[in-house]
Amino acid sequence: MTDRWFPIAFLALALSVPAGLPAQTEAADKDARVQQLYTEAKAAQSQGDIAGAIARYEEMLRLDRGLAAAYNNLGALYFSQRNYPKAVAILEQGLKVNPNMPSASALLGISLYETADYAKARPHLETAARANPNDANVQLFLAKDLIMLGDYEAAATHLRQFAGHQPKNQEAWYLLAKVYMKLSEQSLAEMNAIDPDSVQSHELSAEVMESMNNYDGAVVELKKAVEIAPQRAGTHYRLGEAYFSLSLWDSAAEQFQTELALDPANCRAHWRMGSVVLQKNGDPQQALDEINKGFALCPSLTDARVDRARALSKLNRNEEAAADLEAAVKAAPAEPSTHFLLSKVYRALGRTREAQDEMQTFSQLDAAARAATAERVHEVIQNKESAH
Repeated sequence: MTDRWFPIAFLALALSVPAGLPAQTEAADKDARVQQLYTEAKAAQSQGDIAGAIARYEEMLRLDRGLAAAYNNLGALYFSQRNYPKAVAILEQGLKVNPNMPSASALLGISLYETADYAKARPHLETAARANPNDANVQLFLAKDLIMLGDYEAAATHLRQFAGHQPKNQEAWYLLAKVYMKLSEQSLAEMNAIDPDSVQSHELSAEVMESMNNYDGAVVELKKAVEIAPQRAGTHYRLGEAYFSLSLWDSAAEQFQTELALDPANCRAHWRMGSVVLQKNGDPQQALDEINKGFALCPSLTDARVDRARALSKLNRNEEAAADLEAAVKAAPAEPSTHFLLSKVYRALGRTREAQDEMQTFSQLDAAARAATAERVHEVIQNKESAH
C-alpha cells in the first residue's frame, strides 16, 4: 500500500536567528546557506532528482541539527525510495527535536510496520491516526499493525469506527472480515481446549465454515453435533439450513421435521418446510399452510414473506402476493429478486406500468450487484497480492 501514499506534504523550514551581536553575522550566513539548500532541495525533488534532494537536506542538518522540518522532509524522501531503515533513523531524530509532527509520526509508523517492527510502530500510528482521523491510509496501516500484533479486539473496534466514517472503503471491510475470522478461530480454540467434541464446538465450527460458504463442511460438523445431542432443540434446524443451502431438499425437510418434533414452536422450521415444498414444485397450498404456521407463531417473520408470496402467486391469489412482496420490498429495497417477483405479480394483476417500473428497478439492482461482486473479487485479489 505504501506506493499509493507518498510523499507526505513537506513542512516549511522554521528558521531563527540566534541572539547575541558577536555571532550575528555567522548566524545570518548559516541561515542563508540553510535557506539556499532548502530551495535547492525543493528544486531537485521537483526535477525527480531524489538523490540530490537528499544530499541537500543532509547538508542542512549538518549545519543545524535543530531543523525538525528538515528531518521530516528527509525522512519522507527515504520513505518514497522505500529505504525504510534509513527513514526510521531520520524520522526518530526529527521527532526528538519536535514530537508534534503528525506527518513524521505517520511516516515513522508505516516505516516501522514495513520493517516488521509492529510493536514499535503502534504508538506512532496511533498518534498519527488521532491527529488525522480522515487519513484512510494511516487508519488502515494502524488496523493492519494491530492485526499483526494479534490484538484482534482492538483491530475490530478500530475498523468498525473507521468503516462507520468511510462505509465505501472496501479494504476496511476486507480487514474487518479477516479480524472476525481470527476472533472466531480464537473462540473455537478456547472451546476446543475445554472439550473439542462438544455440541458447541461443532456448531461453532459449522458457523465458521458457513461464513466461508463451505456448506459441505458445515453439514459434517452439524451432523456430529446431532449425533452427540440428538434431542437438542435448534441443532436439527441448523443442519436443515445447511442442507437447504446445498439444495438437498429431502435431507433439509427431514431435519426440519425432526426439529419440529422436538420444538413445535420453531416458526422458522415451519417456514423452511414450506420453502422446501416450493423448491420441489410441490403443492402450493401445502407450502402456504406450513408458512402460515410460521407466521402464526412469529407474526414478525418478515423473511418468510417472499416465500408466502410465491405460494400465493401459484394459487392465483395475486392481490395477497402483491401485499407480501410490497412489504418485503419496503423491508429490503436493495434485494433484486423481490422486485422481479413483484413485477410478475403486478403483470398478472394487469398493473402494467407498475410491473415495468419494478422490472426496471430489478435490472438496475441486479446490474449493480453484479458490478459490486466483481469489484469485491478484484479488491480481494489486490489485497492478497499486496499481502505477499
